[in-house]
Amino acid sequence: MRYPYGMTDQPLPSIFELTPLNDAYRADPHVILDDLRARCPAHKDAVSGSVLLSRYADVRATVNDLGLWRDPIRAEEGALLQRGLVQGVDPSLPRSSTTSILMLDDPDHARVRQPLAQALYARVARCRAQVIDIVDAALDGLEVGARFDLMDRFCVPIPIDVIASILGVDHDRLVEFRQWSEDVIQSLNPFRGEAETAAMTSSGEALNAYFTAQLAERRINPRDDLLTDMVRLQAEGADLSEDELRINLTALLVGGNLTTTDLIGNGVRLLLTHPEELAKLRAEPGLVNAVVEEVLRYEPPVDITGRLASGPMEVAGCPLTAGQSLMLMLRAANRDPAVFEDPHRFDVSRAKKPHVAFGGGAHICIGAPLARLEAQVALVRLFDRFPTLHLAEPEAEPQWRRLPFFRGLERLDVSA
Repeated sequence: MRYPYGMTDQPLPSIFELTPLNDAYRADPHVILDDLRARCPAHKDAVSGSVLLSRYADVRATVNDLGLWRDPIRAEEGALLQRGLVQGVDPSLPRSSTTSILMLDDPDHARVRQPLAQALYARVARCRAQVIDIVDAALDGLEVGARFDLMDRFCVPIPIDVIASILGVDHDRLVEFRQWSEDVIQSLNPFRGEAETAAMTSSGEALNAYFTAQLAERRINPRDDLLTDMVRLQAEGADLSEDELRINLTALLVGGNLTTTDLIGNGVRLLLTHPEELAKLRAEPGLVNAVVEEVLRYEPPVDITGRLASGPMEVAGCPLTAGQSLMLMLRAANRDPAVFEDPHRFDVSRAKKPHVAFGGGAHICIGAPLARLEAQVALVRLFDRFPTLHLAEPEAEPQWRRLPFFRGLERLDVSA
């Protein structure tokens, strides 16, 4: 049961309580987020050293503000969550040689992102047939009448296969790429332990070595893939160093994998638990674009994104100084009742209003078009191939992962 707005005497949550490490948040984050947004939409959280913004208007305005900083290395010392992301980073090195465009500020951000986006979007624009083949191959491995974990058999392999195909990396190493991705994404987990940090470091080194070898090979033997595109753009004058290529190709492999897995898995579960919405998709497959957008609004894979004040300013009534941290609660914004009517209803026919699941502004997720395409193809073809697909245990609680600031399923047991 959700708190009635303004009617709880619960203390305001810290950032730790706004992660799936908190059992209550993992079970239903919106019990906590609704109350936070209603009582204190700009909450100064001492644990993270950040102002947590949870209203749609504030979140959207902030992600679109080109004057704000993104790089956590510019955060004030008290911005503990942001500073934790750059712990151990050598400040004497150029930032573009130690982090991807996810954390870079201009001018480096624009310089690196522009050629990468140019090449990636050209690939995405012509890869639908490739995605269909990969989805169909995954479907071919599922048995009619069987029970299986759809995450393991369908939602997990498709994104890593697609991004590997676009990049042009070895398909016989997909299991390794998946594990490396799982390890490297811990760089965004400020609560990780020693074992997770060690795995993150080891897998990061493995990916760095892998892409070093692959880039060198493409300069000798070009192929029809994104690695060759980037090498060619570099040779034609794009201002990209070898470090920048490696770091951002790694970021594409990691970012194009885990969150898209969660998008597909969350979408399947929502449609299975809302049969009236699934019936709309079955009756009109062309509705799938709207379905994916509603999944992104209702159950997005990513909880938060960050910005830093670049000087004295005020956000949502809070005065800020340069380096103060803002944490934008994307999940809370996407269910703001001031913007979305009956926000806790999953409705694929909902009047279109832009969600913030991919962030926004100059730092909007570079992989958004590919994630959308994969989810659209996967959902339509899955329910077309298995019209009687259903949850194996409809009353069972969903098994959400515990990775902070992400929301996806550990398992999705279904019967076909």
